[in-house]
Amino acid sequence: MRISRPSRAVLVLSVIATLVFLYVPLLVVARLSFNTGKSLSWPPKGWTLDWWRKAWATASPKEALWHSVQVALAATAIALVLGTLAAFAMQRYEFLGRQTISFLMVLPIALPGIVTAVALQNSFSRRIDLGLFSFRIGFGFHSLVIAHATFCIVVAYNNVVARLRRSSPNLLQASADLGAHGMQTFRLVTFPLVRSAVLAGAILAFALSFDEIVVTTFTAGAGFETLPQWIFTRIGRANDVPLVNVMATFVMVVSIPLAWLAQRLTESGPD
Repeated sequence: MRISRPSRAVLVLSVIATLVFLYVPLLVVARLSFNTGKSLSWPPKGWTLDWWRKAWATASPKEALWHSVQVALAATAIALVLGTLAAFAMQRYEFLGRQTISFLMVLPIALPGIVTAVALQNSFSRRIDLGLFSFRIGFGFHSLVIAHATFCIVVAYNNVVARLRRSSPNLLQASADLGAHGMQTFRLVTFPLVRSAVLAGAILAFALSFDEIVVTTFTAGAGFETLPQWIFTRIGRANDVPLVNVMATFVMVVSIPLAWLAQRLTESGPD
C-alpha cells in the first residue's frame, strides 16, 4: 500500500509530536535531578550530584523502593503461576462457562483502579466467617501482594494465551505419537513455546505492580509505604522535590530497558 507524500508527512509529524509529548517530560525530570536548585522551575540553574548522594544516604526512599520491589516480586510470582495455568485451561480445554471465566480473567485490569481499590479494601477490612472459625485479612505487605496479584494475573494470562493461539496443536500430537508422556511434552515442547511469553508477562506484571498507586493507597495500611506512595507524598514538600526527581529518574533508567526487553519478547515467536 502506497500513501501520498502529504499523508506521509502528516504521519511522520504525528509520530514525532507523540514522542515529544511522551518523552520530553521524562527528560525534564531527569535533568532536574542534577539541578543545583530545589524547585521544578525551568531552566535549571546548574549541575550537581548532591541530590543523588543525599538520596543514597536517606533511608526513607531506599526503604520505599525495597518495599515496592518485594511486593512486585511476590505479586509477579503469584500472577505467573495462576495466569499461566488459567491460560492453558482456557486455550486447551472446552468446558461450560469457558467464555465467562475468560471475561472474568481480564476484568480486573479493565475496571477503573479506584473501583478495584475500594472493593479490595472492603474485603480486607471485613471479618470472614467460615462457621468453625473466622478471620480478617487486614492490611500490610500480604494485602498488597494479594491486591497487586489480582491485576498482574491479567498480564501473564494475556501473554501466554496469545502465544498458545499462535502455536500449532499438532506439535503436541506429534510429541505423543513419538512416545513422549505428558511431562516430557511439557518440558521439551510446550514450555519452550511459551517461555519468552512467560518472561515478558513477568516483566510487565512486575512493572505494573511496581508503579501502582491507587490500589496501593487503599490496601497498604499504616506503616508500609511503597515508592509511588513516597513520591506522591513528598512531591508537595519543597525540600524533598530534588529527591523525588532523583528517585523518578532512577526508576526510569531501570524501567526503560525492561520495557524494551518485554516488547521484544512479546513480538518474538516461539523459541
